[in-house]
Amino acid sequence: MSGNEAPILASVRNRVGHLVLNRPAGLNALTLPMVRLLHRHLWAWELDPEIVAVVIRGAGDKAFCAGGDIRQLYESHAAGDNQHELFLEEEYALDEYLHSYAKPVLALLDGFVLGGGMGLAQAASLRVITERTRMGMPEVGIGFFPDVGGSYFLPRLPGELGLYLGVTGQQVRAADALYTGLADYCLPSERIRDLDQALDELNWSYAPRENLHQLLAGLATERIPGSELKALRPAIDRHFAQPDIGAIRQSLLDEDRPEFRDWAEETVRVLDSRSPLAMAVTLELLRRGRHLTLADCFALELHLDYQWFDKGDLMEGIRALIIDKDKNPRWNPPTLEELTPQRVLSFFNGFRAAAGQPLRSA
Repeated sequence: MSGNEAPILASVRNRVGHLVLNRPAGLNALTLPMVRLLHRHLWAWELDPEIVAVVIRGAGDKAFCAGGDIRQLYESHAAGDNQHELFLEEEYALDEYLHSYAKPVLALLDGFVLGGGMGLAQAASLRVITERTRMGMPEVGIGFFPDVGGSYFLPRLPGELGLYLGVTGQQVRAADALYTGLADYCLPSERIRDLDQALDELNWSYAPRENLHQLLAGLATERIPGSELKALRPAIDRHFAQPDIGAIRQSLLDEDRPEFRDWAEETVRVLDSRSPLAMAVTLELLRRGRHLTLADCFALELHLDYQWFDKGDLMEGIRALIIDKDKNPRWNPPTLEELTPQRVLSFFNGFRAAAGQPLRSA
């Protein structure tokens, strides 16, 4: 395999370690070898006193990372091996490690940032988007739940915004990413080259984080007008504070304020297309995650993962949307009315929070 064909490209310039997710044809979706390579480079650079910062980006201009390679997860479970579990365990361990990385990590988030891409992005100390960025945790659309630390970072967004994004799987644009706190700076895509040149020429001081903030302050912006979520916030906070998915749906149907009525109707349509089980488990997961440590959130996500391939809707969602592409998933159960609270809570049985225990890594 030549250097340019490697799934992760690594280089060092001016004391900065650069990592490139290099699967542009697959929107840089993560695989187990990619996770292991990322972990290996990050670990080596953390120990290297000559490296002062790390930059992570995706190859091409369509995506930073559109998630994990879910086809491989499907094929692993169907074959009866454990590669899907290994991938999730090591992906979460990488994300948890990044959250506490000793050196500043700048994630350059151009294009789609979805699922596993969000796990990397939200673990970075500096999240830089462009006008082309589309962020989201779309897992409920394939019968899954927000993972990769989503149970930690989503419920900590303002109000009920994180629960809305997790339960619906909706994506957000640049203005909303900044408003919610999912990103720190927005850099015009035509200035990415300027950022790279500035990084190559930067005179590092004893405070690399401050150096990076000063650099970005001159190239990027921290706010963009026109956030749709800011305008919708009163409605989102009202409806998504309801006790369960059924109550959320009914509250949306009852929306009578003219400025929110169209949005509420569209949101009901979205909910009706999702897996009832995945939405209900997501709501429970995010509300629990609001009060858990980061380590416990990752541990709880894994606790659900070990059950979900057999008992959840993920395999059917991947079949309908990726494998057979009939786009007609047969959710189990097919309606909210048929879903019992006992089934939802059963996935959480046996979990015990053990704050501070790191996850196993490669």
